[in-house]
Amino acid sequence: MTLSSSPLFLLLCLFSFPFLSFSQNQTALNNDRLQKAYTALQALKHSITSDPKNFTQNWCGPDVCSYKGVYCAPAPDEPCHQTVAGLDLNHARLVGTLPEDLGLLSDLALFHLNSNKFKGCLPNSITSFKLLHELDVSNNKLSGPFPSHVLCLPNLKYLDIRYNKFTGTVPPEIFDRDFDAVFINNNKFKFTLPENIGNSKASVLVLANNKLKGCIPKSIINMRNTLNELVLLNANITSCIPPEIGNLDQLTVFDISFNNIEGTLPESIGNMKKLEQLDIAHNNLAGEIPEVICELPNLKNFTFSYNYFCGEPGRCLDIKRIDDRENCIAGRPDQRPHDECMAFLHRPPVYCDSDGCIAPPPPSPPPPSPPPPYY
Repeated sequence: MTLSSSPLFLLLCLFSFPFLSFSQNQTALNNDRLQKAYTALQALKHSITSDPKNFTQNWCGPDVCSYKGVYCAPAPDEPCHQTVAGLDLNHARLVGTLPEDLGLLSDLALFHLNSNKFKGCLPNSITSFKLLHELDVSNNKLSGPFPSHVLCLPNLKYLDIRYNKFTGTVPPEIFDRDFDAVFINNNKFKFTLPENIGNSKASVLVLANNKLKGCIPKSIINMRNTLNELVLLNANITSCIPPEIGNLDQLTVFDISFNNIEGTLPESIGNMKKLEQLDIAHNNLAGEIPEVICELPNLKNFTFSYNYFCGEPGRCLDIKRIDDRENCIAGRPDQRPHDECMAFLHRPPVYCDSDGCIAPPPPSPPPPSPPPPYY
């Protein structure tokens, strides 16, 4: 981990350590904030049923700032008083639940529980985390509905709840919040991508490996000034790719693989001059790969295997990593059998409406009028 991404560095920035003026021996015995933190941390320790790496072994006594994984800083509203500003238990392999007393850590700016085995729900008491900037509880066994109370945290910028067992719908309000990064992938959510997805200011949006409904809303192009990474792989999306998608010209990663995407690949993707990774594999896309896409100056990885493309410009073969297997491209190795390609070609055509959604075929024209009677 580099200094710029370490919890301590973040706390230095968030809590303005140049104003450091507290006594170095403040503890829970002479500081009310640390007393509350002591209560919260002891409640957490007692809710842990397995600690194979002895991570919390030194969580004893009133000097909570010396506890492993605990970071202290001057309180923003009382710089002469220490407070617990960060809790980083990443990769500790802890087993247990999260107690309501965690809400006593009301000065937290950073809360990292990545890669443990915590079960149950995120406690409602975390709504007291008014200063929280980063919430990472990924790769645990947390369950229940989407923890909507995280949407009440006014300063939260980084939300990471991926690789858990959350279920149900995701409130559309998540896209109205001022998040910089949203990771809700690899849960058991079932929801329709809402029209207000375009309200999001996120630079990274990862919704993969959930059960989404509907199509990719055209409003997503409203994220063109901020969105750098869009990952929707294996999300049960049944859609066409709206041509307007090319307006997302800040994208570096675009992954819609393992879905039910139909139609053709829009030439407008050639406007994504910063694109480095494009993965559209395992869909039902057909037609020809637009040459302008293969000419993108930063494209390093282009995967379009397991579709039904019939044409690929030679320029595509110059890309550093390309995977065109299992298509219908003449002269290329590892393609689909000819009869499978012909069967796909002769199936009923797919119609995409102006919003990029798969539409029913247009009605057949009325039969011609019968000729006038001949006398």
